[in-house]
Amino acid sequence: METIRIKYFTDQIDRLTYIEGKSDWIDLRAAEDVELKAGEFRLIPLGVAMKLPEGYEAHVVPRSSTYKNFGIIQTNHYGIIDETYCGDGDQWYFPALAVRDTRIRVNDRICQFRIMEHQPRICFEETEHLDGENRGGFGSTGVR
Repeated sequence: METIRIKYFTDQIDRLTYIEGKSDWIDLRAAEDVELKAGEFRLIPLGVAMKLPEGYEAHVVPRSSTYKNFGIIQTNHYGIIDETYCGDGDQWYFPALAVRDTRIRVNDRICQFRIMEHQPRICFEETEHLDGENRGGFGSTGVR
């Protein structure tokens, strides 16, 4: 089991917990009250910084209920935080775009993350033929 050092920037959010058997994603919470008008962008502080193990990165995405509950979308759609972002001031943020007027309160769960090992080093080898079945070049059916 890996141990991850974590710094909290506020005492107003619940501490991170890993719920065994339920999901391997861990919820992150808004660290301050935020009000947004439709069309506004804001980096919402998540109240944590972490020292990830070398060779690992955090993948940050919205929770399935984030859009429904708050009317916000994550502007980078999928955030990656690598192990080099680990200083005392390197608080994590959720880049949010409001599609309707909304209010997010301190401690609301707005996104989630998981820790993943970096992709292994790879080498690309150029070829004229791939020796696989030609599926039509579009999706799983090949139909446009």
